[in-house]
Amino acid sequence: MAEPEAGADVATYQQYIDGEWVGADGGRTYEVINPSTEEVMATAPDGTRADAQRAIAAARRSFEAGEWRLKSQLQRSQIMFEIVKHLEEVSDGWSLLEAQNGGTVIRKAAVIDVPFAIEWFRSMAEQALSIPWYEPLPWIDQPYVSWNFVQREPVGVCAGIVPWNFPLLFTMWKIAPALAMGNSVILKPAPQTPLTALEVARAIDDTGLLPKGVLNVITGSSIDSGAELVENPDVDKVAFTGSTASGRRVMAEAAQTIKHVVLELGGKSANIVCPDADLDIAIDGTLFGVFMHQGQACEAGTRLYVHDDIYERFVDRLVDSAASLRVGDASDFDSQVGPVISRQQYDRVMARIAAARADGATLACGGGRPSSVGEKGFFIEPTVFTDVPTDSSAATEEIFGPVLAVQRWSDVNEVIQRANRSIYGLAGGVWSRDTRAAIDIAKQLRCGTVWINDWHLLHPQAPLGGYKQSGIGREHGIYGLKEYTEVKHICVDQNVPRRDRYLWETLLG
Repeated sequence: MAEPEAGADVATYQQYIDGEWVGADGGRTYEVINPSTEEVMATAPDGTRADAQRAIAAARRSFEAGEWRLKSQLQRSQIMFEIVKHLEEVSDGWSLLEAQNGGTVIRKAAVIDVPFAIEWFRSMAEQALSIPWYEPLPWIDQPYVSWNFVQREPVGVCAGIVPWNFPLLFTMWKIAPALAMGNSVILKPAPQTPLTALEVARAIDDTGLLPKGVLNVITGSSIDSGAELVENPDVDKVAFTGSTASGRRVMAEAAQTIKHVVLELGGKSANIVCPDADLDIAIDGTLFGVFMHQGQACEAGTRLYVHDDIYERFVDRLVDSAASLRVGDASDFDSQVGPVISRQQYDRVMARIAAARADGATLACGGGRPSSVGEKGFFIEPTVFTDVPTDSSAATEEIFGPVLAVQRWSDVNEVIQRANRSIYGLAGGVWSRDTRAAIDIAKQLRCGTVWINDWHLLHPQAPLGGYKQSGIGREHGIYGLKEYTEVKHICVDQNVPRRDRYLWETLLG
């Protein structure tokens, strides 16, 4: 992959297909923008369906050849452990790249995104060692004796399509389990944030440890190349993270060729604060839950339910704290909140803020562009609405920006019903000193993850996924690893004499 020339402001990237760094079919490129400055920071190949087809063909060839697929699980995991060592050696600049390309504040990228991404790659390789590829079944003698077992096998060619909000993490979340289970992979990063995915591909390529075609990364500014991954019959599985609307389209198109599909989609996560909550912890945790990465997280706690007994105290302190968060350039270590990803997203969030006000919600803080950041960059103040009507868009629709909708509650059964009254079911949270009571609430929330006195904390061995329209299937842990396998029943004759094979007589007798 071409490096930026000395003194050059704009880096030039290429796609990674079949072990080679290549431009797009037709040679077109597009500009990659720094959302903090609105400046062009790189160009990337503007890939087409033809590029996706090349990557699919390479992945299919490598899978059928079996150079990776037929290795033992121990061999694959050991190779991945070696790759991790190299990732750790070359990842020093990735935090800054995530900040400049994705708008995540560098203080978070350095502490969360980069180390967690590499750890996830390592953990998938480690956990794969516990997956049984052969499972014997009990002996049976009816209708006659046979030996039966279940064989687990790689799915085949797997496409990972990832969004722009956590580009490095999602890159690892898609490629690591697929590789660990012996598949060949094509990754399609979001048009806005292709850079760290390409850096990961370069780092892996530099090791020379993967056969050609086992890992491919394609880029492009349109939906064409991603659509090809979903529609092409030579792709066996699609793992997609993105909006629920996009997920519906992926699922519909993948159904035409009956692909395996895992979808991790949108959310409108309910955050329930009980009257006995530790207010200091609950306020800071709520801020982290909703404003981390400017609210651009599918599991963000954007619906806040505060008990009547503590409502005024809690909300007053919460609003003061939200208003004091420092908004600025994501590459500045002093910034706590960075920009949203693009002009389009900025306009969308601002329109949702205007709609919330029109619906009768009370604007407690934020709601506009910070005065401290100048004219450039897609910055939005941390925004808190109170007295939010239950059925308003602010309370029901995913905004994907730094916007919190606050409501009161008094009856625990009623607040659980309100929390569950959503098309989404990705995550939820409960704040209480009474762990048993909090767990009782958590068990009744219809969502894939519930945090008690925390938010955004993920475990590499725990499943991640949603109920309802927040997705299907699971990622992470053995749950996610098994999503990248097929299971086959093999039945072996035990030299049963022909005369004893009486089932055959139903046709031949």
